[in-house]
Amino acid sequence: MAKIIILGSSNALADETHENAYLIIIGKTRKVLVDSPHNPILRLKKVGVGFREITDLILTHFHPDHVSGIPLLLMDMWLRGRKLPLNIYGLPHALDRLEDLMDAFSWGDWPNFFPVTFNRLPPEGIHPVLDCEDFSILASRVCHMIPTIGLRVEFKASKKIATYSCDTAPCQEVIDLAQGTDILIHEASGAFMGHTSAAQAAEVATKAGAKELYLIHYPTGEFGMGDLLGDARRHFSGNVALAEDWMTFEF
Repeated sequence: MAKIIILGSSNALADETHENAYLIIIGKTRKVLVDSPHNPILRLKKVGVGFREITDLILTHFHPDHVSGIPLLLMDMWLRGRKLPLNIYGLPHALDRLEDLMDAFSWGDWPNFFPVTFNRLPPEGIHPVLDCEDFSILASRVCHMIPTIGLRVEFKASKKIATYSCDTAPCQEVIDLAQGTDILIHEASGAFMGHTSAAQAAEVATKAGAKELYLIHYPTGEFGMGDLLGDARRHFSGNVALAEDWMTFEF
């Protein structure tokens, strides 16, 4: 069964029980990791996904709490003997910087490294990222401090849709991307530059006609504040919940 698993749910300031926000989309033939703030190999093992099974990696944007673990992930895959190719997708802003980062680690000198293909996505509009037996993934640039994409996942067997806003201020691009979505996973860092409060996320969900809203990338631990669920429920009539580490959505 196709599914999405939340591997981390916190904003940039993680705590002992909430890693920085990232997730994996799982189908029969493709397993797509979305961001990698930490080396996810052990977390993936806990949910039954081996490092060799990751077929694709999507970078939403080039901020440390979303990409800092990628060099270690790639190195660990190589040291553990991965041979299968890996596809990496993102906006040119993110992929150019990732290639520069890997060049700083001299990865071109690592012998017998597995094939990696960088796929640069168009900077404007809603565009396909990949299509497979279980789902199609679409991306749209959203409204963050640097070029950033949100994602729409259309599951073929169930005809269900899940949308992930990633880091963004409230914007029409997310509303368009999430039209008629069954599940909207929307950030709730707070109402400041490039980000969204829980109440604003709920307003986006209402405008998009979403059926359920899950808040992610919210303040955790000592930085947790306010009644996020209460704030959201005042602006959205559907089910509202906090996305938590290890939460699984089955489609």
